Amino acid sequence: MLIILAVAVGTLVATGTARILEAFLAAVLYQAVAMSLGGHLKSVDDGMELAVRGIKGVFPAIVILALAYSINGVSKSLGADAYIVSVTRGWMRAEAVPAVTFLTAACISFFTGTSWGTYAILMPFVMPIVMGMTGGVVNAGVLATVGALVGGALFGDHASPVSDTTCLSSFGAGSDHMDHVSTQLPYALVAAGLSAAIFAVVGVATL
Repeated sequence: MLIILAVAVGTLVATGTARILEAFLAAVLYQAVAMSLGGHLKSVDDGMELAVRGIKGVFPAIVILALAYSINGVSKSLGADAYIVSVTRGWMRAEAVPAVTFLTAACISFFTGTSWGTYAILMPFVMPIVMGMTGGVVNAGVLATVGALVGGALFGDHASPVSDTTCLSSFGAGSDHMDHVSTQLPYALVAAGLSAAIFAVVGVATL
C-alpha cells in the first residue's frame, strides 16, 4: 500500500498525473522480489502458477466492470440520463433522492457483488437527476447523494454472497461461505436500514 501511494502521489506531484498502473506494477514487482528472496516461491513455475491464480481471482470483477462501462457507453449514446430525468421529474421528490439512491445502489451491489460496477451503472443516472433538482449547484444535498451512492454500493460489496470481498473474508476466516454470509447479513441489514433512514432525513434537510 505504501508503494502504491508513494508512486501514485509522487507521479501526481511530479507530472500532474497520477500513474496508477505504474504504482500497481511497482507493488507487484516488489512482492515478486520479496517472495523470491524470502523463499516463498519454490521455482519460476511456482511463481507463474501463483500469478495465474491471482489473475483468475480478479478476472470476474474485471469482466463485470468492463460490461458495466459498456452499458454506460451505450446508455450515454442513447441519452438514457436525459430520459431518466424526464421520466422521474414528475414524481421524484428532491428530498427522496439520497434515500432512493442508497437503496437502489444497495440492491444492485448485493445482486452483482461489485461496488465499482454499481458506481459505473448508477452515477450517470443519479447525478443528472440531483444536479437538475439543485439547478447545477453542488450543495449538501448533492454531496449526500454521492455519499448514499457510495454507501449503498459498499453494502452489497461486503454483504453479497457473490462478492469477492465476502468470499475472501470467509476463506481467510476458514469458515463455511454461506455461514459467513448468513451471520453477517443481519448486522449489515441493520446498518443499511439506519443509513437509509438517515439519508431520508438528510434529504429533507438539504434538498
